[in-house]
This record gives sequence, structure tokens and C-alpha cells, in this order.
Amino acid sequence: MDDQTDLKRSLLYRKALGSLLGGLIGDAVGTPTEGKDYAEIEQRFGWVADFDTDGTDDTVMKNLLAEALVHTEGYATADDWAQVWLDHWADIFGEKYGKFFISVVNSAQKLRCGYLPRMASLGNLPSSSSAMCISPVGIVNACNPAQAARQAYDVASLIHTYDAAFCQDGAAAMAAAVAEAMSPKATAASVLRAASAAIVPQSGREMLERIHRACELAAKKGEYKAFRAAVYAEGERFFCRITCDSRETVPLTLALFQLAEGDVEKSITYSANFGRDTDTIASMAGAIAGALRSVEGIRSDWVAKAQQVTRVSQEELASQLVQAAVSKLRREQEILSLLAGIILA
Repeated sequence: MDDQTDLKRSLLYRKALGSLLGGLIGDAVGTPTEGKDYAEIEQRFGWVADFDTDGTDDTVMKNLLAEALVHTEGYATADDWAQVWLDHWADIFGEKYGKFFISVVNSAQKLRCGYLPRMASLGNLPSSSSAMCISPVGIVNACNPAQAARQAYDVASLIHTYDAAFCQDGAAAMAAAVAEAMSPKATAASVLRAASAAIVPQSGREMLERIHRACELAAKKGEYKAFRAAVYAEGERFFCRITCDSRETVPLTLALFQLAEGDVEKSITYSANFGRDTDTIASMAGAIAGALRSVEGIRSDWVAKAQQVTRVSQEELASQLVQAAVSKLRREQEILSLLAGIILA
């Protein structure tokens, strides 16, 4: 029996697949409610709890990032991700082009005009374009949220830096949450702690304060609809002028995950019925909850439907990311062995 077959039987693989499918399903369930407030959602749809699409730009970007990580055996940088964008130009500027926020489009066009990846993000508007798809970084850094956050800060710089660097904070928090959720000892509480601990404390103060504010309100209200109503009532404390601003989406994602106690279906449906940038919030919440509960924690009918609608096999992607995670770990173990030899010499 080969290593790949063994890995597909592992909890690592099941959690990786759970994260990828949870993110895709969240993106898809949240698609019809994107940009609406919860009153309009209730009036038009009642309660949204199913899907018939393969998602939006969130899932496309996640697949592109996963490819960069696989090609580099888990060590992808902003430069590596940029090259994948150029190699798969039609994935961004194809039939889902209208779903992409201007920040991604701007960076992509600059790359094609010869800008260095480290310069492509200058001047971009805030968004969740890296946070929404960063889960593969958490997978290849399974059980190591601090390392996942460091890599996320780098990768996310392709879209946001400087005055929009709080979007990098959001990506770091989401990557760390998934990395912690991959641990067999993880709990919903440990995932929330890891997400906040990943953010640089001084430069990331605004994101930390917003996460604390949202999670504190969720704990105080203790119930989904009461929390949702309170957030809308206090609008300016939680909402941003751009609904996809990560200063809004990341704190709400973590608060809704907290209210759902890490349950996959609740994390996704709470997000999809919340309003505002629902596809992104549901995708991020689904990726974290899917990693925590693994694929067995996702409704079987959702899993079957996701496998039918997706254009990129999530099973194959999970297998490749797990291989990258193991390769990365082995390389780092070799470095530790060399270091030990120097210490003892």
C-alpha cells in the first residue's frame, strides 16, 4: 500500500477534505443572499439551507492558492501565487469574472503588465479576497497556527498591504483558525483563541478589537437571531462602507462560528442568512468548521452535491495538500535534526 493511500485513510485527510468542502458549500449556500440584508433574505427566501452552484470567486481563488501550495510542497509565497494567477488567467477573467472584487482584478492586471508581485497590491481597496480563500494555508500548516499566520501574511500581500494591511490580519486569522482546527485536540474555543493570537498585536489592533467586539456580543446574546438583530441595530460598530471589507467579514465569521459551536451546518446557514457578504462569510465559516469536524461532520447530501457541481475535484485537492503538508513537515524535521546536531556537537 502506497503512502497516498495511507494518507487518504488518515484524520489529516478527512479534516483537509472537510475544510475544502465546507468552504465550497458555504460559498455556494451564501451565493443567492449575497449583498442583501437579513430582512430581505427572510422575505424572499425564508431560510436558505441548500445550494445548486459551485460557488463564486471565493472557491476559484482557493483552488488557485491550493495549486501554488502543491507546486511548492507547502511553501508558496506571494510570488508563487502570482504565477498561478498568470498561468490560469481564464479562471479569473472567465465566466465568473463578474464575481471578482476590483482588488483582485487590479492586482492581476498589474501582474500581466509586468509589475512585481510585491508592488501589485498598492492602492487596492479593502476586501476579503485573501481571507476568503486562505484555508489551504491552514491545511499545509496543520496544527501550527502561528506558522500558518506567518505564511498568510506573505501570501495575502499580493492583494493588500500598507494602508489596507488589516486585510492581511484577516487572512492570518483565518489561516490560523483552520490550522488549529486541523488538530485532533482542537475545540471551537481553541480555534477562536488561535485566530486572535495569530494577529500581530500592535499593527493588527483594529482587527483584534473588532473580533473581540463581535465575539463578545455573540456571547452576550447567546442566540443567533438575537445576535443578528443586535449587529444590525448597532451597524456602525460592526459594518464597513464596503461590505466585503475583512474588518467586517472576519469578526462576523468568528462570531457566527462561535454561536454555532463549530457545527458545520449551523456555521454555514447562520452565515448565509445573516446578510451582507454572505458567500464569503459562509465560505470562511464553513472552511473552519469543516476542518474542525472533518468531512464526517458535513451533511452527506451536501457532500454528494458538492462532488457533483465542483469543477475541481476537492478529494484530489485535499490529497495533494495533505501530501504537501507531510512533505513540509518532513523537511522541517530534517532541519530540527540538523539543529540538534549542532547544539550537541
